Amino acid sequence: VLSLCCEACKKVTFHVPSELEADKLVGRVDLKECLQSAEFISSSDGNFRILEDGSVYTTNAISLSTEKKTFTILLKDIQEQVQKKIHVSLVEEEEKAQKTRHARDTVLKRTKRRWGPIPSVMIENSLGPFPLQIQQVQSDTAQNYTIYYSASGPGIDQDPKGLFYIERETGNIFATRAVDREEYPSFQIICFATTPDGYSPEVPLVHTIRIEDDNDNAPYFTQELFEFCVPENSKPGIVVGKVTAEDRDEPYTLHTTLKYRIVSQNPPATPAFSLHGDTGVISVLSPQLDREIVSTYTLLVEARDMAGQPFGLCTTGTVVVKLEDTNDNAPSFRQIQYETRVEENRVNVEILRVSVVDVDEPGSPGSRAVYEIIRGNDDRSFEITTDKNTNEGVLCVVKGLDYENAKQRVLVIAVNNEAPYMLAPHSQQLSQSTSSVTVHVLDVDEGPVFNPCLLRLDVKECEEIGTSIGRYLAEDPETGNSEGISYRIPPGQCNWISIDEKSGEVRTIKVLDRDVGEMRRGQCNITVLAIDRNGKTGTGTIQVVIRPGNKNFPRIIKTDYIMCRDRKPICLTAQDGDESPYSTPFVYRITDRSLASMWKITRHNDNSVYLSPKGDIPFGTYSIPVSVIDNGGKVGENNVNVNLCDCVTPTECNTGGRQSSAGNVTLGVWAILAMILGSLLLLLILITICGCCGSGVMHRHVTDDCANHNLIISNTEAPGEEVMDHNIIPLQNTSDQGGYGIKTGDQQTFEMVKGRGHTLESVKGGGHQTLGSVKEGGGGQPMMDTCRYSYSEWHNFTHPRLGEKVHLCRQHEEQKHSEDYLLSYNYEGKGSLAGSVGCCSDQHEEEALDFLDFLDQLEPKFRTLAETCVKR
Repeated sequence: VLSLCCEACKKVTFHVPSELEADKLVGRVDLKECLQSAEFISSSDGNFRILEDGSVYTTNAISLSTEKKTFTILLKDIQEQVQKKIHVSLVEEEEKAQKTRHARDTVLKRTKRRWGPIPSVMIENSLGPFPLQIQQVQSDTAQNYTIYYSASGPGIDQDPKGLFYIERETGNIFATRAVDREEYPSFQIICFATTPDGYSPEVPLVHTIRIEDDNDNAPYFTQELFEFCVPENSKPGIVVGKVTAEDRDEPYTLHTTLKYRIVSQNPPATPAFSLHGDTGVISVLSPQLDREIVSTYTLLVEARDMAGQPFGLCTTGTVVVKLEDTNDNAPSFRQIQYETRVEENRVNVEILRVSVVDVDEPGSPGSRAVYEIIRGNDDRSFEITTDKNTNEGVLCVVKGLDYENAKQRVLVIAVNNEAPYMLAPHSQQLSQSTSSVTVHVLDVDEGPVFNPCLLRLDVKECEEIGTSIGRYLAEDPETGNSEGISYRIPPGQCNWISIDEKSGEVRTIKVLDRDVGEMRRGQCNITVLAIDRNGKTGTGTIQVVIRPGNKNFPRIIKTDYIMCRDRKPICLTAQDGDESPYSTPFVYRITDRSLASMWKITRHNDNSVYLSPKGDIPFGTYSIPVSVIDNGGKVGENNVNVNLCDCVTPTECNTGGRQSSAGNVTLGVWAILAMILGSLLLLLILITICGCCGSGVMHRHVTDDCANHNLIISNTEAPGEEVMDHNIIPLQNTSDQGGYGIKTGDQQTFEMVKGRGHTLESVKGGGHQTLGSVKEGGGGQPMMDTCRYSYSEWHNFTHPRLGEKVHLCRQHEEQKHSEDYLLSYNYEGKGSLAGSVGCCSDQHEEEALDFLDFLDQLEPKFRTLAETCVKR
């Protein structure tokens, strides 16, 4: 028998002879490859049966026609609800046999014939007679000899318990007794053929004896008791559970094909459940499963083999189905009205218990009650809770009731369950159950009551001692008046106020200042006692709040400033110890009219302003009276001292020097030194002019084109390069300022310059004016340039400007600080009073300029100077 592997578990083809005997093995199919756990295996053709291992046997003798025969193997997994099919095709071997014969005709090959096995079947529990002949085996190759047979089994070694034996001469196999298939489903017997001399011409034959099943085992349930649960009011078709029975007979036969059914139901009412005959699945049948009517059902179920036929063997089992509770019954109050009493002012006291009726399962969420007050408890004076043990509602008073305000209270209470309500099928929606509770308030003698219980009194800061700030009265709840009530403040509290024992008037007993001690918090709570004639007391609270007052003057934090030549505005900032609204914004004013014309105030923010001079006022120290007005109208007078100093940084100035008569302007040390320097320079110029003039006649006139021979003015000249020459020597001076002289023999002439080669700047001069120097030739002859000025011209030029130079010698054009207090050569500004280098010699003695030959040794910039002077 040939077997081909199935393709995708859908089709299997077997090549078989055209004639098949009964109980003939056709082939084997790998069932697990298609379905791992097949609980049900069946064949669509009754001529074939399939075993658990996939073996396919014929049940009857079959003759195949010219067309191939097909049938289907059905596999089912009941638990997983999976079903698969395998299509089996049987094809005759005729075509293969023809090819084999053709091959033999082509190539002759001798082979030895085997002694053929004959299938053997033994009926289970056979009645005999025993020994019972089962089969006969023979060998063709040893037919002329006495043949001896031996047998062993099942499968490997020896025949168990002597079930079978073989006649050595005939080869007949006998069974000695009946066999139980459940104990031995099949046997394998190994047969040997030998010659009398012990030679074995044949290969040992393995012969299989299959025990044919007899329906001798009744099915049995896998559990003695099956228990399932299902919610009440479940819809029909809901699966409750599954019962399972087994049969020890041969699988996949009618002997093990079981059918299930419900034999009886307890209580014997309308059938509530159905049982699937093939699978054993129990489902809901009745749409009205009510746990409150029937909570448990007991079913007697039967399993019968032979597909449920009457002659099949059967067994019974018990199934218990419990109905789970759902909240399909709403709770309802036992009474619709309740009455109770409570004394006024009692708190946290139980006044009533209410109960409900709920037919759902006790202790389940569907029966546990949840109570609530739905009306009459706007002030939250009542509270209702659930007693977990009794399921009762406990009504309590959590806030004291007042008999004088309300002699009774009416409450409406509602109840629900913890679980949401589920409407049962074919039922109507029920309304929520409610009950009314009337609470009678009992009158008791009470102590005085303050109204309000908390009184806020605002006190203006720094009020005088004994100031009345209000009254705090209590009333008798019974009479509604304050007669016969006295007041006092218990000790141990902040000692700010006192209360009159009779009238309840509140007065201050100290000055309330928010800047002192415990008053910094700004408020204090004081408990007051009210005592009636019977000695009963009541308490109230006075909250004293200190309201900020305008007690502090605004003042400027810093009043001394130094303002340098850049005249950068000064920022004045004031502060006030008061709080809003008595602090910012501040208003600044200069109270002195004369100084107000020289200085101005510009607003910066709510508490700061900028102070700056209005124009070009003289240097000096100014004491400026400034008034600061806060938002409450309180005025603070301040004096701001500003030292308007000729400096670059405030550290350069000090408060020394004399004050000017106009505006208290003082001259500093550097201003005095500048004046002395100016005088020395003037004296030096006079000596130089006198030395150059000699006894000759000097021409002192200024030509209009003199400026044409000067160098071009440049406001952005860079500093000159250092030039070292033996003819140029520095002037020695005791001051920090000096000049360069040109050495010509025994005498020296000087060009009036400021120290380090820097020029002086004129404040009022609009043009660029220069003053030439007197030079002396190499032969000692005095030379006079036509561009020189007379003494009177020099005097008229320098005298009116020296006073201004005193104030400007320590600042430059950008009003910034200079490290050595001298002007930087990097930027000349409007030009120098000394001007560019003028004509260097007299026009009548041009040949006397030989002393300037040394200029040829200088840089190109100075060569231009030399050429100009020689040409002149």
